[in-house]
Amino acid sequence: MSQSHPRISKAVIPAAGLGTRFLPATKATPKEMLPVVDKPAIQYVVEEAVSAGLDDVLMVTGRNKRPLEDHFDRNYELESALQKKGDADRLAKVQESSDLATMHYVRQGDPKGLGHAVLCAAPHVGDEPFAVLLGDDLIDPRDLLLQRMIEVQQQHGGSVVALMEVAPEQIHLYGSAAVEATADGDVVKVGGLVEKPAAEDAPSNYAIIGRYVLDPAVFGILRTTEPGRGGEIQLTDALQQLAADEKVGGPVHGVVFEGRRYDTGDRGDYLRAIVRLACEREDLGPDFRTWLQRYVTEEMQQR
Repeated sequence: MSQSHPRISKAVIPAAGLGTRFLPATKATPKEMLPVVDKPAIQYVVEEAVSAGLDDVLMVTGRNKRPLEDHFDRNYELESALQKKGDADRLAKVQESSDLATMHYVRQGDPKGLGHAVLCAAPHVGDEPFAVLLGDDLIDPRDLLLQRMIEVQQQHGGSVVALMEVAPEQIHLYGSAAVEATADGDVVKVGGLVEKPAAEDAPSNYAIIGRYVLDPAVFGILRTTEPGRGGEIQLTDALQQLAADEKVGGPVHGVVFEGRRYDTGDRGDYLRAIVRLACEREDLGPDFRTWLQRYVTEEMQQR
């Protein structure tokens, strides 16, 4: 591994959003703590980072996010009670989250957008490449997206974004990338990015999803990036500058992802994610699939 492409060990997880789409459930509970089957959504994200070799995790939080810190901390009273009962299985599940990684926390303060949240991580990250994982996108652990992105960054330097092809009528919900093919079938060179364009203005149907591996040069750009769409500092705008001038922080590449992604930022997709993951669990799947098939059949008959 060359000196110019140091090992990536740090992950940044922005988690300061208000979760307004899930009110009233998120009035007092952070959206990241909503359960997906029997684990909070945020734990899946931290587990993904750890599986990719990232053992230093910084969570960018806001007000009312204390439960996130508590979840990844020890709960000695609960652990003691389970130990006295001899409940080793549940004790292991409780301790699992606190043993995952070295966790750090920083407050974003003002909700100025994803770019600002990433900038809050600058003092912790320092002058080394790092990963950013958004909590709304859960990537199936069998699909090694983040590992692949880290491989591409180690090979080419610069920054890497995760891309997924979407229908033209959906591209306005995402950042869109102008891309060129490379020798690797799942890797493209990114020439430009646009945040949430109209379908007719989108450079492609390749949407940026919530995984990034970033060169630290992005911090210098974010410090001078003016608020963009929605009055927020957009990470997409900073990446556009990196793509336009490789001398600043190297090239921008994209890994085209065709695997299993669960969008928990939308209520309907959140429910679908729970059903899909529950169906695939060895301990829950057989009985749950049987019930689900019977339920769907009965519903269709009634209609």
